[in-house]
Order: sequence, then structure tokens, then C-alpha cells
Amino acid sequence: MASALELFEERGYDGTTVQAIAERAELTKSAFFRYFADKREALFDGESMAATLVEGIASAPEDAGAWDALRLGLRHVGDRFMTGERHGLLARRAAVIARTPELGEREALKKLGLIQTMVAALGDRGVADLDARVLSEFGALLFEIAYTRWLSSAGQDFADVLADADGEVRAVAARWARD
Repeated sequence: MASALELFEERGYDGTTVQAIAERAELTKSAFFRYFADKREALFDGESMAATLVEGIASAPEDAGAWDALRLGLRHVGDRFMTGERHGLLARRAAVIARTPELGEREALKKLGLIQTMVAALGDRGVADLDARVLSEFGALLFEIAYTRWLSSAGQDFADVLADADGEVRAVAARWARD
């Protein structure tokens, strides 16, 4: 990821080849393709994130409600991926994605995949399909809000940002439910 990111920043997305990324990462081109389907995927680790999300939801206590289990899953993702050491790298990644439509499209597809992952993981906990779908959409929104805020924070812990955003999302949902 670091090699691809550096090259996308230096040369732009269109000006960067898989060969250049592989060379920067000290890999052969064929080794690159063992890990990634294409150059876009070098910035995305969706399968690993999805597995971490499922693990976090599944590890929630049996008596945890669906939202609590989902929130624990999102926190588990944050604990693994949104660390202080990765903050700068992820902020740079977000900037490259924001100015590259093709990468923005890929990020949107990864988000849809994570929503489907949440629905399935909640379903495995016995949550009804419609409930799982609605909660997963809210969970994706919560994660997006927390992630964006965390990227712009000065080293704040992701779990704290997630908890604050959770309170705000719940408050908005409660106001909306009263209307």
C-alpha cells in the first residue's frame, strides 16, 4: 500500500503502472498479482477488513443487542486498522482516493461489500433480515463519520471518535423516529 500510495502521489493514478508499484515494493509483477487483482486494490484491504468486522461482531457477548454487536465489530476494525501509526498513511490514502474517481468508485464498492458483510454477520447472530439491513446501513454511516473525523483529528483514539459519533447518530435517529 505504501509503495502504491507514494507513486499515486508522485505520478498520479493514471501515470502509475503495476510494474512501477511492484518495483517500488521490491516485488515481481507476478508477486504483485498474487496479492492484488489490479493497481486499485493496492490501496484496499477489503477482505481483511471484512474478516475483522465479522470477527468483532461474532465475538460480541451473546446477550449483546444487534446494534451493540455491530458497534463492537466496527470498534474491532478500528483497533486493527485505525492506529496512531497508520494515521498519516490513511490520511494520505484518503486524499489520493478523493482526487481519483476510479479509486472513489472502488471505495464505494468496498463499502457496499462491508454492508453486506455486516448484514450476514448480524444474520448469523439471529437478527432478522430487515433489521440487519437497516442496522448495517446505519453502521456504515457511523463508520464513515467516525473514520472521516478520525482522519482529521490530531491523534485522537479511533474508539473515542467512534463512541462520540455513535451518540450523535443515535440522537439523530431518535429525533427522526419521533417525526
